[in-house]
Amino acid sequence: MNKNRSRNRKGFTLIELLIVVVIIGILAAIAIPKFAETKQKAYKTAMRSDLKNMVSSAEAWFSDHNTYGGYTAPTGSSGVTLTVAPAADGWSAQASHTNLPAVTCHIGVGSGVVGTEAEGAPICSDDVTPP
Repeated sequence: MNKNRSRNRKGFTLIELLIVVVIIGILAAIAIPKFAETKQKAYKTAMRSDLKNMVSSAEAWFSDHNTYGGYTAPTGSSGVTLTVAPAADGWSAQASHTNLPAVTCHIGVGSGVVGTEAEGAPICSDDVTPP
């Protein structure tokens, strides 16, 4: 008895599987850098947000003490380090993030405004124009 050797096989061929793996690799190569860029934006947003919150905190201090002297930087978000420098009639502050060491953000109020930044508006070192 001669059995029919052409059976109906179900499944994928090796070539089909390799093509799918290559396509997934190409998509991953495109997506991973975009994900890293998104994380950097999130770190900068955390620094800016902490600096904006510092404005409210410093103004509350000024309201209570009628001076910025003695004001200390509050604790920042996770990974954010805040430093403040009281000036004669204002203050300036800087924020840095442990996961984004090449970028720092600054903010100033009153005589603490530095360079091209607007009073009370944070600006980061890699910004082209203030936000």
